Amino acid sequence: MTENILIAIAWPYSNAEIHVGNITGSHLPGDIVARYHRLKGNKVLVVSGTDSHGTPVVIAADKEGKPVEEVYKKYHESFIEVFKGYGITYDLFTTTHSENHFKVSQSVFLALQKNGFLFKEFSKQWYSPSANKFLPDRYVEGTCYICGFESARSDQCDNCGNVLEPEKLKNPRAKTGDGALELRDTEHFYLDLSKLEPDVKNFLKERAEHFRDTVLGESLGKIEAEGLKPRPITRDLDWGIPVPVNDSAWDTKKLYVWFEAVIGYLSAPIEWSQVSGQNEAWRDWWTNPKAKQYHFIGKDNIFFHTSLWPAELMGVNEQFTEIFAGDKTKLTLPYDVPANQFMNLEGQKISGSRNWAVWGLDALTRYDPDALRYYLTANMPENKDSDWDWAEFVARNNNELVANWGNLANRVLSFCYKNWDGHVPDVDLKTLRGSDLDLLAVIENGFKLVGDLIEAVQLRSALSEALKLATSVNQYLDVNAPWSAVKTDKEGAGKTIYTALKAIDSLKVIFSPFLPFTSEKLHGFFGYETPLFGEQFTEDVTDSLGTHKVLRYKGIENVYWKPSDLKPGSKLNQPGPLFKKLEESVIEEERARLGK
Repeated sequence: MTENILIAIAWPYSNAEIHVGNITGSHLPGDIVARYHRLKGNKVLVVSGTDSHGTPVVIAADKEGKPVEEVYKKYHESFIEVFKGYGITYDLFTTTHSENHFKVSQSVFLALQKNGFLFKEFSKQWYSPSANKFLPDRYVEGTCYICGFESARSDQCDNCGNVLEPEKLKNPRAKTGDGALELRDTEHFYLDLSKLEPDVKNFLKERAEHFRDTVLGESLGKIEAEGLKPRPITRDLDWGIPVPVNDSAWDTKKLYVWFEAVIGYLSAPIEWSQVSGQNEAWRDWWTNPKAKQYHFIGKDNIFFHTSLWPAELMGVNEQFTEIFAGDKTKLTLPYDVPANQFMNLEGQKISGSRNWAVWGLDALTRYDPDALRYYLTANMPENKDSDWDWAEFVARNNNELVANWGNLANRVLSFCYKNWDGHVPDVDLKTLRGSDLDLLAVIENGFKLVGDLIEAVQLRSALSEALKLATSVNQYLDVNAPWSAVKTDKEGAGKTIYTALKAIDSLKVIFSPFLPFTSEKLHGFFGYETPLFGEQFTEDVTDSLGTHKVLRYKGIENVYWKPSDLKPGSKLNQPGPLFKKLEESVIEEERARLGK
C-alpha cells in the first residue's frame, strides 16, 4: 500500500557555510530515507529551506557590513549549490523570507491566539542605552548561571543546553560592543505551553516505541523533570515577520525565530503546492492522519521539534486551516524525529571561526559526492557523537568502496563485456545451479533487511548490511572462479556471470539511496534507458518580498525497490570504474588545511 511520506529537514541558519557535520546531521539522512521511499513507490515530499531571520543572520550582516537581505541570499544560494552537489533531492528548498511563510506563520499565531494559548506579559530584557534599543538574545553574552560557561547567550547556554532567563545572566555584555547594558521592561506575547503539556506528554508516549532513546530522553524526560513553561514568541527586532496585531506599539517587534522557523515544515509544502500548480496538494501530508512525517535534525534542536513544535500544532487545532484556507481540519503530527548527534573533526569540535571544518562545497572540488556520502553515512552520528578522521576516510574509500563494491561491479561487467560480446550471458534460467539460486535468494532477502533498517532510520546498519551483501557476491565468485572456468566450461562460467550480474543489478538498487550517482552510472552500464532517480533543478519565485531562488526535484514514477529481472542476452554498455582510489598523501594534505 502506498504511503504519504513527508521528509522535513532542519533549516540551516543563513549566517555561515555548510560543513560535513551539517550534512550528515540532517540533510543526508533525510535524502537517504526519501530516495528509498521513492524507489518503493511511496508519495514522498522533501522540504526545507534557509532560516533567514533571527539574530545570527543580523549579526553576520553587521560583521560583513552588508544589508541583511543580501547576506541571507548569499548563504541561501550557496546552500542550494551544496545540496545540488551532494544530491540532496529537495522537492522544495526555500527560505523563511517569503510571502507564503509570512502568511502561514501569522496564521499559526492567530489560531493559537483564537484558541486561548497566547497571552501578553512584560519581562526584563537587556537594553543598550548607547544604541537606543533592546538587544536580541544572541547579541548578549555572559556567564551561564547554571554551568559557568563564559560565552552563554542570554536565552540559552550552548555548553549545558539549558534555556536561560536573561536577567540571571552573569557579566552580561553586548557582542556588538554597544557599551554598558541595563535591564528594562518590554512586552511580548507568550505561548502558554503549560496548558499544552498533557497533550505533548501523551504525544511523546504514543511514539516511545520508535523514537530514539536519546530523543525521548531529551524531550519526555525533560518535561517530566521541569514541566513545560510559557515561552515568549515575539522579540524586539527589525528583521523578521511582523506580529499580526493592529497596534502600532508592536511595529518594532517580530515573531521570535524559534517560533516561526519550525513553521517552515508546514509553509514549505504549501509553497511547493503553489509553485507546482497544485494548490491543495500539501494536504496529502498535512491533513492526512495516515501520512508519516519525519523531522531530520541535530541534537541541539530536539526539544523544539519533539515538544514545542507539536505543542504549536496541537494548539492551533482546526483553526489554522480555518484562518488560512477557510475550512476546519486538524494538522498531522510528526511521526518520527530521528535526531542525530554531532560529528567532530580529528578529535575536536568543528569550528568555522578557526577553519576546523570540512566545508561542503570545498570537499566536492577534490572528491566525488558518493565517496563523501558513503563516509558520512558509515560514520553517521546516530546515537552518539562521531568523528571525521581523514585516515579513516581514505581507508574506507579504498578498502570498502573501491576494493569491495566498486571492484565487484567493474570486474564482473568488464569480464562479461569482453567474453560475451557486450551482452549478458544467454543462459537457460531453468538450469541455474543450487549455489546460483542460493546467492540470488540472499540478495532478494537483502531488500527487506536493508529496507527495514532504512525505515527505522538505522542508516549506518543499513549501509553495513548492503556492503555485506556485496561481500557475499565476492565470496560466490571466489568459489566458482569464472575467470578460469571460461577457458574450459564457458556455459558454466556463463551461469556464474549471469548470477553475479543479476545480484549486482539488485545491489545497485539497494546501494542507490546511499550512492545515487554511482548507482545511476551502473544502471546505465546495464543498458537501462529509464533512470533510477529524477533530476534536481532551480527556479526563481517572485512575491511581494522580492525574488528568491528555490531548489526543486522532478521525480519519476518507476518502482525499483525489488530484485533484478535481468534478461539473459540483454545488451550492456561499455563499463568503467565506479570509484577512485585515494592516495595516502591525501591524509596529511587535508590535515594541513585545517586551522588556517
